[in-house]
Amino acid sequence: MAAASEDAASKGSSAGSGGGRGRWSQRGMTALVTGGTRGIGRAVVEELAALGAAVHTCSRNEADLRARLAEWDATDGLRGAVTGSVCDVSARDQRERLLRDVAARFGGRLDILVNNVGTNFTKPTTEYTAEDYSFLMATNLE
Repeated sequence: MAAASEDAASKGSSAGSGGGRGRWSQRGMTALVTGGTRGIGRAVVEELAALGAAVHTCSRNEADLRARLAEWDATDGLRGAVTGSVCDVSARDQRERLLRDVAARFGGRLDILVNNVGTNFTKPTTEYTAEDYSFLMATNLE
């Protein structure tokens, strides 16, 4: 096993190399990760940034977003790689604004989209109202 680890390290494997070197490099790529301040979204943001991508994320909660952006900016390997904006992706006007902002930030180019935000109701489908259904479709699919 040590030989395999040494071989990977000598070839510039991204594991532990930082800055996006190696075969998994995302250097020069742009990414949008919705809901990127917590949980799986946060892990995806951090991994893409560590692999060299320029990442933009969004959150409904401005305080959470600011705190996370400050944390990332203070972290070696992530400093300057992540930007963010407040957006509730269940609202069409906010989604449209997010896409305009991301297009402007990345010069109209988006290589990676991680649509991490999703929602559901914990009741039988037969009890969904038209508003419930519209909310689910807008958040999860639009």
